[in-house]
Amino acid sequence: MFPCAELDITPRTLLGPGPSGVHPRVLQALAYPPVGHLDPQFLALMSEMQALLRYVFETENELTIVLPGTGTAGMEAALANFIEPGDHVLIGVNGYFSERMCDMAGRYGAIVHRLERAWGQVFSLEEIQAALQKKPAKIVGLVHAETSTGALQPLKGVADLVHRYGGLLVVDCVTSLGGLPVSVDAHGIDIAYSCTQKCIGSLPGLAPITIGPRARDALQPRRTTVGNWYLDLALLSQYWGQARTYHHTAPINSNYALREALRLIQEEGLQARFARHQANAESLWSGLEGLNIELFVPLSHRLSVLTTVRVPELVDEGAIRKALLDEYNVEIGGGLGALKEKIWRIGLMGHSSSRQNVTLLLAALRALLNR
Repeated sequence: MFPCAELDITPRTLLGPGPSGVHPRVLQALAYPPVGHLDPQFLALMSEMQALLRYVFETENELTIVLPGTGTAGMEAALANFIEPGDHVLIGVNGYFSERMCDMAGRYGAIVHRLERAWGQVFSLEEIQAALQKKPAKIVGLVHAETSTGALQPLKGVADLVHRYGGLLVVDCVTSLGGLPVSVDAHGIDIAYSCTQKCIGSLPGLAPITIGPRARDALQPRRTTVGNWYLDLALLSQYWGQARTYHHTAPINSNYALREALRLIQEEGLQARFARHQANAESLWSGLEGLNIELFVPLSHRLSVLTTVRVPELVDEGAIRKALLDEYNVEIGGGLGALKEKIWRIGLMGHSSSRQNVTLLLAALRALLNR
């Protein structure tokens, strides 16, 4: 058997598209000894997490739970539970993750209609209405904060429009929850899902999801069985509901960490947290412009939690990212899909969103680009 050294990981300043930095209290919570997934202590913790998640989602939805899986599991659950073969689904496609929604919906037998915009742009109410007039859809899917482009999709009025045509609105808030207002109830969103390792500030591996009354009613009259057993919301709701019926072995310690991350959000307060992310983003934008680095997304729909910039001409984008990592222990992200090698993605999410990190990154970029 080959020799295996003791674990030795160099700490990084995580300023990419995720995961983000983790508060010491979250790491400390992770180290508590596990208990059984049906232990009364853990069941009580589940109820606390539900209440905290309702606060962060800004909803009263009873079916607000944590899925065992990454944010992609949240996307899978949001589509698998509401799509049956032959259903018409409208997806706003303007980036990498809306493309993934199309792929998933098609795998569950949906007839997928693509409402397309260039990467980095967003959709207007008029565009969505025109698409629904052409063909009403059972599901309309939008990415609130597109991780691949840094664009923020406006949500005001969208759910009312979707409901008028008899559909349900699914919103991907993987990159926005905990750093930007999602306002599930105020916007009338039917299904929203996220992850735990970005603005929430915990570790990868869990996916918060909330299901509104319209969507919950739509779960009942299905003609076919949900195509994904593990993420079947009818089964999961029995584990998270009063019955606490066994469904899976929950990742106990990851839930400890999530609970502590949510407590930190509650202590800071949502409005103060949103303001912190905005202030640090504006400081970053100003500093990047001072380095003559062009911001990719217009201010009108630019994310505060994830900034995308065009790689300057004659600069090796991969070499700069490698130097940041090797010399400064700072991670930023490169582009995906159509934007590969064209942009950098800089995340200021959760615990990583700080003035110190902005100062560090700008100083490091200035030194490397001058070199």
